[in-house]
Amino acid sequence: MLSGAPAVTAPAVVAEGQEVLVQVPATSANLGPGFDSLGLAVTMYDTITVRTTGSGTTTVSVTGEGEASLPTDESHLVAATILSTLERAGFSSPGLEIEASNVIPHGRGLGSSAAAIVSSVLAANALLPSSAQLDSQAVLQLCSTLEGHPDNVAPALLGSLAVSWETDRAYRSTIIPVHPDVVPVVAIPASELSTEAARALLPASVPHDSASANAGRAALLVHAMTSAPQFLFDATHDLLHQDYRAEAMLHSASLMRALRAEGFAAVISGAGPTVMTLAVGEDQAAATVAAVERIVHANDDGVDWRVLRLNVDTEGAKVKVHQR
Repeated sequence: MLSGAPAVTAPAVVAEGQEVLVQVPATSANLGPGFDSLGLAVTMYDTITVRTTGSGTTTVSVTGEGEASLPTDESHLVAATILSTLERAGFSSPGLEIEASNVIPHGRGLGSSAAAIVSSVLAANALLPSSAQLDSQAVLQLCSTLEGHPDNVAPALLGSLAVSWETDRAYRSTIIPVHPDVVPVVAIPASELSTEAARALLPASVPHDSASANAGRAALLVHAMTSAPQFLFDATHDLLHQDYRAEAMLHSASLMRALRAEGFAAVISGAGPTVMTLAVGEDQAAATVAAVERIVHANDDGVDWRVLRLNVDTEGAKVKVHQR
């Protein structure tokens, strides 16, 4: 080393023999008019198990969604995010074995990328010594920064209905309990849709009267989701994004419109192409399932749809740590 050159300090290495399990729910952003600000956690879960080894390498095994196509090395999103989160804290890995059990469909508007980021950041945070761990607000900030926005991240972390915003260059979210009569029903098509492709169809500006009307619907939606679900149909009417994105998911847009024509509170889930209906009570949830099946059969559009009656997840991500 040259005289007077600063010493280079190697990063600390997280302890071997740790095992962390993280379970994260699927999420649906926007819910119609709540563009980039509202998100709902639902009962469909991805799970990762992370073990620290002394191998010096990172391996990933995937079951379920993406098992035939996702990478199994450090380039996997979960692995890359864990390693980068450790690095941000000044630590390196002694070697990782990661098992990913994926249930959330990829590219369908149900928050699969947010679930991967949330599970990775929480796992990495749990591997760190307590003195280096991020608090809950820092976790939200990091996950939202990595995802690009908090609308899926916040409900994935905290459950229920999340209202998110940005202030002073920081992401903020608050969680509101959902009325027990609200039952999410999803119709998931077999085909994927890129969030970037869907977002690219949005105009740079919208008419003032559309923005004003949409603000009223979004305010009503919070009231409907929490206290008065009888207003869900009117509350889920959107004027900001769904019509602009329709050309990228014609079958989904057609199904949503057909359901709304029959009085169901149907929306495009996130950037699509999943269609989510916010039913009121079990009878309407059953009627929604029947209506989707009838409409799909009548249209005979060649699209394979999976219809699921879900619940609202009220707990968000769960972390279990085991020291071997």
